[in-house]
Amino acid sequence: MKKKIAMYWGAGCGGCDVSLLGIHEKLLDLLDDIEIVFWPCATDFKYEDLEKMPDKSIDVAFYNGAIRTEENEEIAKLLRKKAKVLVAYGSCASEGCVIGLANLYDKKQIFNVVYLQNETTKNEDKVLPKEHANDLGLPKFLPHLKTLEDVVKVHAYIPGCPPMKPVLEEALEALLQGKTKFGKEVALCDECPRKDSKPEKIEIERFYRWHEKEDNGDCFLAQGIICMGPATRAGCGGECISANIPCTGCMGPPPKVKDQGAAMLSAIASLLGDMDEEKEEEIMDSIRDMIGTFYKYRAAKLLPEGRLKDES
Repeated sequence: MKKKIAMYWGAGCGGCDVSLLGIHEKLLDLLDDIEIVFWPCATDFKYEDLEKMPDKSIDVAFYNGAIRTEENEEIAKLLRKKAKVLVAYGSCASEGCVIGLANLYDKKQIFNVVYLQNETTKNEDKVLPKEHANDLGLPKFLPHLKTLEDVVKVHAYIPGCPPMKPVLEEALEALLQGKTKFGKEVALCDECPRKDSKPEKIEIERFYRWHEKEDNGDCFLAQGIICMGPATRAGCGGECISANIPCTGCMGPPPKVKDQGAAMLSAIASLLGDMDEEKEEEIMDSIRDMIGTFYKYRAAKLLPEGRLKDES
């Protein structure tokens, strides 16, 4: 029998839905083994169609995007009820991703910036969104962005922003075989396309943003450009680095690392060695936006508000 598959798009950019098409002709092969029973982004499914499905009738449900509204949370709970296996697909669902940086601010601050202070928004009447305005039934904007595991039990995680082709192929093959453990357990440096250009000793004078310095093709850290490779899980093949862009950490930390940002800061501290305190401070001061650099994808984990654990 074909495996019944569902896919839902929560709070996110939509890149995860598109990424599934990135496996190209293998998607056609996949269709021989699966039946898509719910995928609103690609097919004409309604929420009531999902509600009518028997509990646990879906073999694998993929939830991409974070949980920012009541609607996102409602569908997450519904999919958890209807699916045997619920998968956090991509960085937003797994970690909160870039939009999780909004957790550094409250709802009022966010609305003020977006609707009142934004230079590109014309809002002379200073109108703000209201739930249930004009009986539209707009979903409530939650006080804090949540990851999928903050709301329901998650059986498996597919990392990436969005997941890269090699990551997806391995994950899909494993999930269709009933496995929920997959992925590499080492850091990205292990498969970095520049690993052979890394010197034995790295000496840092200051840090640059990657567009501030001409790239000579060597290890980014050796050039004083922060690359999150030492604290990021391997598996993507270093696609960004292959395009001459340092890793920003979207694959999340290796399995044995709990705090990706702290792990990267520890790696940087080891590079500074026995440098005097004044010079260390000068170098660290050259890093702009600590949170955005070291917790670009995991800021939502810094403010785990209202977590609900479903152990069923």
